[in-house]
Amino acid sequence: MANPIYKVIFHNQNQVYELYARAIYQSDMYGFIEVEEFVFGEKSQLLVDPAEEKLKNEFASVARSYIPMHSIVRIDEVEKEGTGKIVEVKGDKIAKFPFPPPMQPPHDSD
Repeated sequence: MANPIYKVIFHNQNQVYELYARAIYQSDMYGFIEVEEFVFGEKSQLLVDPAEEKLKNEFASVARSYIPMHSIVRIDEVEKEGTGKIVEVKGDKIAKFPFPPPMQPPHDSD
């Protein structure tokens, strides 16, 4: 595929985002995926999807987004873009990735 399109699904504050982009990289910032060149539906569309409009507005001035790896649900290479969306997570059916508590610096016992 000459110019691939990726569907990226990830969690963000009790919501599941599904968006499309042309470029995805492992970031130099440890633990993050870089997503850029966002793809949204045609601007000449007669019907406007409110879910995609919300997503467009949120990412309107974003050149590149850094998404934590543990938030990624799935990344697919697709034939063409679909409709991006943001879905509220009802209940707590999504298990959070377990992380150890942050290490405390050693205390001097002087």
